[in-house]
Amino acid sequence: MKILLVYPEYPDTFWSFKNALKFIFKKASHPPLGLLTVAAMLPEEWKKKLVDMNVRGLNDEDLEWADFVFVSAMTVQKESVKEIIARCKKTGVKIVAGGPLFTTGHEEFKDVDHFVLNEAEITLPLFLEDLKNGRAKPVYTSNQWADIKKTPIPLWKLVNMKKYVTMNIQYSRGCPFNCEFCDITLLYGHKPRTKDNAPVIKELENLYSRGWRGGVFFVDDNFIGNKRKLKKEILPAIAEWVKKKKYPFYFNTQASIELSDDEELMRLMVKAGFDTVFVGIETPNEESLAECSKFQNKNRDLIACVKKIQHFGLQVQGGFIVGFDNDPLSIFETQIKFIQNSGIVTAMVGLLHVLPSTQLYRRLEKEKRLLEVASGANTDFSINFIPRMNCEALIDGYKKILNTVYSPKYYYERVKTFMKEYSPLQKKRFRFRLDYLGALFKSMLFIGIIGKERLYYWRLFFWTIFRRPRLFPMAVTFAIYGFHFRKIFEKYFEIFEKKVSLNGC
Repeated sequence: MKILLVYPEYPDTFWSFKNALKFIFKKASHPPLGLLTVAAMLPEEWKKKLVDMNVRGLNDEDLEWADFVFVSAMTVQKESVKEIIARCKKTGVKIVAGGPLFTTGHEEFKDVDHFVLNEAEITLPLFLEDLKNGRAKPVYTSNQWADIKKTPIPLWKLVNMKKYVTMNIQYSRGCPFNCEFCDITLLYGHKPRTKDNAPVIKELENLYSRGWRGGVFFVDDNFIGNKRKLKKEILPAIAEWVKKKKYPFYFNTQASIELSDDEELMRLMVKAGFDTVFVGIETPNEESLAECSKFQNKNRDLIACVKKIQHFGLQVQGGFIVGFDNDPLSIFETQIKFIQNSGIVTAMVGLLHVLPSTQLYRRLEKEKRLLEVASGANTDFSINFIPRMNCEALIDGYKKILNTVYSPKYYYERVKTFMKEYSPLQKKRFRFRLDYLGALFKSMLFIGIIGKERLYYWRLFFWTIFRRPRLFPMAVTFAIYGFHFRKIFEKYFEIFEKKVSLNGC
């Protein structure tokens, strides 16, 4: 049996980093961990090939070679998925689909031959057994949760690691919280399920043995869901391993704001090699936090929490949302002030987006306020529900946030705010790489000479050299990120201005 695993293309979005990847000669941020894990679950004797469309195009020869095409995707990849399905049907190759996009809305894709939904550890063996016996069904689903301690190591031999910025690994699934707009608990449950020390270290060892050196992203939606196990077992084991290997990796992940409450946990994360964490801030408005059941963020000085995490040596990336029912007209200025004062350089600000099957979806459906299917990209000015705030005021306010926080003046000001206070506690082992040197020279040309932000670029360049020389690589990285963010939002503005009417309003 010949299996072609296809990962759909991401559109240009905030997190695609497409404009930044060009500086370091990479094609994508990280490889498709889900598909690589599925590949490891397939019979060993089957032939397998991976096409990550973010790295290279899907050729007709690829489709003609395959007996089955396996596709996994998230909502934001929907348009690419539709193109893949159309090409498969034209070629006559059968399609097997799974992942978040299909688990929450497979009815939309009529031409898929087999859906293997929910967690593949449970549903994929059922499909394979039926396929072997010639009676494969259209849909496989389950309401059970998998024991991820038994999940195999991803089949890394299918990817060219040199094409990616970071590798990835999964330690846990599930989140103890219940945010109204989020689909994580729907997909993975409330109770965090974790791997033990041995499989985590084995996965790191596997990446190391394949020659990987650099960033590793723990894809967990809330890495600190089980704090006790992290502190007692996982982080000490990782710290011991990276020390033994002379610090080949540095890690980033996602966590809830309550990380700031646990100093021991932050110290252990930094000791283990973590340097960045994404936190869902959402909004400084208490009423909006209560509305979306983000109770873990309520009754806090959120800026103080962010700065505490930064002080312990972890860069905070933040997610922000406008468009809640309880957002006042002042929310836009409030968000701008919060982002600037917090020193969160990578601040993703999006419009509230209604994902299928979430609590928010059910509430707005009941209130007859749903308008269209979610695009999965909450930064593209699309609104798929009727907001309480006047729609034009919401869009104008959102544009004001983006025009401010990603303008060169405010963005570089925020970079300096962060770098003045940030003091990494763990020294990275520096390894000279030609792509780093290339990124520096390309940034000097495309940002420092041609870019709109050139004045601010050189100010940061020399300020860092003389004041915080240890952070110089970070300063160049932030400059490149800022270039990407500006390009993305300029593109969105241009598309939006061409529309005859407000999308979704």
